Amino acid sequence: MFTSAADDGAATAARPQVLRRGGILAYAAPAGLGKTTLLTEIRRRAGARGCTVLSARGGDQEQRVPFHVARQLLQPQLAHAADAELRERLGSWYDIVGPALGLRASAEGSPPDPQGLRDGLDWVLTHLAVRRAPLVVVLDDVHWADPESLGWLAAFAPRAEELPMLLVVAYRPDELPAEGVEFTGRRSGQRPLDLAPLTSSAVARLVRDRVGAHADDSFCRDFWSVTAGNPFEAVELAAKVRDQGLEPTADGAHELPDLSAALKGSGLVTRLERLGPAT
Repeated sequence: MFTSAADDGAATAARPQVLRRGGILAYAAPAGLGKTTLLTEIRRRAGARGCTVLSARGGDQEQRVPFHVARQLLQPQLAHAADAELRERLGSWYDIVGPALGLRASAEGSPPDPQGLRDGLDWVLTHLAVRRAPLVVVLDDVHWADPESLGWLAAFAPRAEELPMLLVVAYRPDELPAEGVEFTGRRSGQRPLDLAPLTSSAVARLVRDRVGAHADDSFCRDFWSVTAGNPFEAVELAAKVRDQGLEPTADGAHELPDLSAALKGSGLVTRLERLGPAT
């Protein structure tokens, strides 16, 4: 979709050459399989290639804040502008888009037409894609995006293929609201990329790297079985094993289920607390 005129290993400040066609890259996976780590690496590589990078992340505590994700994406590109410059850059969309992005106070009166607001946000993102090409938009935890931002971005997504931009999203498939159906590929026919758990050999390498090179095969096998190859759980459990001074042997492996259960238990309590007292 995007390519650089320089070799991959050469550092350059020049803008990469831009192809006219962009696209969407979607990753779907349960919690802990490495979506955030993967998107962090995508942002790093895009920045190193001279792309303009916009990023945002959904949050379960901010889902009720309208256009929270849209503000994360677009505010940094516009917040430095004085009011006169902002009026010039937004043009006829100033009174509609400005308040939604938190760039100016809302005018008194009836709220803006939802479709008009989406059209204005479309214009801002399209304008950035053309002026700051190539543009890479990275959205993590899309399943927790506020409905207003999610609905707008899902409707805008097909247009990414016509612009010099790459739209990268990651989400938990079992938690994605109806507004994000565009990212599932059900309409476009393009399936999202699934992330797989770590293999037993990969977990063994992780254990020996973080716990000790002397970890025996039976300990590594049980470690993989307890974590089911989940990268987040494997890293956390390895830290717990190291902190506890547990020997990575067949005898020590018997304590892995209890250590893993303690890690999962604390996470479950945290998630329940986030739901609030009504739940």
